[in-house]
Amino acid sequence: MAIFEPLATPHHWKPAALAAGPFTGLQGGAVASLLTGEVEAMAGLRNWGTAISAAAWFLRPTPMAELRTHVTVVTEGGRVSVVDNTLWPAGEEQPCATVRVTLSRERAVEVPGFYGSAADPVDPTAFPLRNLHAVHGCSWFMDAMEARAGGDTAWFRLHHAVIADAGPLARVLGPADWTHGIARPVQNVVADPNPNLAVQLFRPPRGAWIGVRADARWRPEAGLGVGSGVLLDVDGEIGRVSMSVILVPLPGSAPAQGQGSAAG
Repeated sequence: MAIFEPLATPHHWKPAALAAGPFTGLQGGAVASLLTGEVEAMAGLRNWGTAISAAAWFLRPTPMAELRTHVTVVTEGGRVSVVDNTLWPAGEEQPCATVRVTLSRERAVEVPGFYGSAADPVDPTAFPLRNLHAVHGCSWFMDAMEARAGGDTAWFRLHHAVIADAGPLARVLGPADWTHGIARPVQNVVADPNPNLAVQLFRPPRGAWIGVRADARWRPEAGLGVGSGVLLDVDGEIGRVSMSVILVPLPGSAPAQGQGSAAG
């Protein structure tokens, strides 16, 4: 079963329960994966090449409802193509998320004196399992994958396709979206949603496992932060991830002393 199933109307999708986030609406990584996967599925027919980066913006919570997407070609025809994909709840006019995907036609280039780095293969199944649960206690996006932690790297293996014809970049975006949470300076004190997500790959992952070597920085006096990380597969580095972070009180928590409510 895919996490998003196509409906009879073109570019309309039904999310499974596994697409849910920890609070309200769908997980941003699942939404970004849907939008990017749809572009990747079109790339072969349009001769766009390989998806090498995706920049996503989460504009408001995406509901667990029928969704519609719209693909817009920014530029195509040369070695690099840029394609946007935007998502709305069906029947609504305000979008929930948008992604800009960069694709390139691969072309070998000889570089004298260059030697790629090599790493020893890793077996993530040797590391302990991580079982993380959503605040609402129901199925969510983390349940769609196996998570393990070893050393300075968190490892994820999706057990469900995002959509039927999604490519490698869509498969990376879900694990990459956990980056800021993996490296929180303090756990379970505030919520830290990321309003954006950017991933760049210099090669597609080999195998099902995606690793994230994460880092995060917070500035509580402004309620802001950033997350970033190195992306890996079992053979070594494959790319980078980064996102902004907005710090907010956990649902149901009281405001800090001396602070008014958000409505005030």
